[in-house]
Amino acid sequence: MAPYVPATFGKPDFLFATQASAHSNRPVETITPLASAIGLPIHDDHGDNEYGKLASKLISDEKYAGKLVLICWHHGKIPELAAALGGVPPEQHWPPTTFDRVWVLDYTQASNTAIPVRNQPQRLLFGDTSQ
Repeated sequence: MAPYVPATFGKPDFLFATQASAHSNRPVETITPLASAIGLPIHDDHGDNEYGKLASKLISDEKYAGKLVLICWHHGKIPELAAALGGVPPEQHWPPTTFDRVWVLDYTQASNTAIPVRNQPQRLLFGDTSQ
């Protein structure tokens, strides 16, 4: 993810990940190489089920307006997170064996309403999905 994100989307302005749980710290582990490469801290103060709080923070705080924000979350909650951010998820349920996706929400300058979410495969490894 460290070379993929900047090459595909540009350098993020903010990085967010799910708070570590008793079962997993995968979101933080996933973006740690990117954070190190671009010199940004990972904000991981929201639990897996607190996607609504994070969405409210990102939408209501002007410091995030017009910025590139990368969020790494447990895949089971990503459709709910996307919806909380005003997006229209391409799928209501994230397939349990799909790990190579980036969902992109693009906002217009006039509002915080997102266009439909783009489901973009990374295709980083052999066997990654191509849909």
